[in-house]
Amino acid sequence: MRPILFLIFLAPFTVFGQNYADLFKMGYAETFENEFEGTDATTDVRTVDIDLTVPIIINDKHAFVTGGFFGRNHLQLYPNAEATSLYSTTLKLGLQSKWNERWSTTIVLLPKIASDYHNISGDDFYFGGFGTAKYKQSEYLTWRFGLYASDEAFGIFMTPIFGLYYLSPNEKFEANLSLPISGDINYRMGDFAFGMDYFGIGRSFNIPEDNTYVDLSSLEFAGYLQYAILKRSVLLRAKMGYSSNDFEVYQQGETVDLVVSAFTFGDDRTQLNPTINGGIFFKFEAVYRFHLPGESKAE
Repeated sequence: MRPILFLIFLAPFTVFGQNYADLFKMGYAETFENEFEGTDATTDVRTVDIDLTVPIIINDKHAFVTGGFFGRNHLQLYPNAEATSLYSTTLKLGLQSKWNERWSTTIVLLPKIASDYHNISGDDFYFGGFGTAKYKQSEYLTWRFGLYASDEAFGIFMTPIFGLYYLSPNEKFEANLSLPISGDINYRMGDFAFGMDYFGIGRSFNIPEDNTYVDLSSLEFAGYLQYAILKRSVLLRAKMGYSSNDFEVYQQGETVDLVVSAFTFGDDRTQLNPTINGGIFFKFEAVYRFHLPGESKAE
């Protein structure tokens, strides 16, 4: 049985329709004593992620989007085994366009290398991308919808995207949703903000030495406290929540026909390691937020 797979790259970046761009984000998380089903063994999962977005304004209608993402997961894949590090490096290449006062679009290509980074080869390379359209209903509300697709070690994955961005008139309450990928709701009190967020990630990692691959699926639900410094350009967050980490190991060549959001078609694979249960996690994040000239600095 395969849990829902999601993507991590639809962070709240926009040049058109939102009053800020999160240009840099760095986080460290640790989930403690994730249990292997059917055993007494556990593993901790340590995660580091760095996300960089570099928008290049072409004119008042178009902006080129580039940047990259680096992630590292460190854990035991089998009970009582040595810990393994799984890496992912993704390049962002895209274009964001504003067509009129209501409509804008974003198209981003996401080539990546994902493996244990031992003897990197073409088998470690995967290609994906997403496209979204945004409709600005009012000064405070923008709708978004689109599609993400990627080839992975397990086969083709795709998911529709539907969400919104809402900022209250007093600039204290904010909701930023890209479902079923991510969600963030927060309330600001001066330089502090209290919030809840949800994040779903799904990726695969090639392990050529063992002729296997790892199929990662995780849902994270957290509450957080945020403190803003330097005129609210740097955000510091402390999070606590639940993460359903599951790093499933399969033989290379065992794939599924298609994964569409939560639905898997043609999955006859045999999992090689015990299922890893989720657990409580803590995460610390630092974000550099660029406020667009002439716009409000609401978060």
